[in-house]
Amino acid sequence: MNREIIQQQLTGRGPFTIRTSDGKEFTIPHSEFVLVGKRNIVIEDPKGLLDIIDPMHVVSIRPGGRGRAQKVPS
Repeated sequence: MNREIIQQQLTGRGPFTIRTSDGKEFTIPHSEFVLVGKRNIVIEDPKGLLDIIDPMHVVSIRPGGRGRAQKVPS
């Protein structure tokens, strides 16, 4: 997904769920928890840890969240 579309989808208060091509889901409580850069997307979780993902691997962004990110074990 290109970064302009990602930025458009992340407007508003949230929460949002981002799903990547490997099936991982990242719950974003508010758009302030995401930085969309030229080559990466940085997502901060509630503990302050960062996930850095390639925008090419984002397959969906949906409004609403599940409270906690559900990640598929590596």
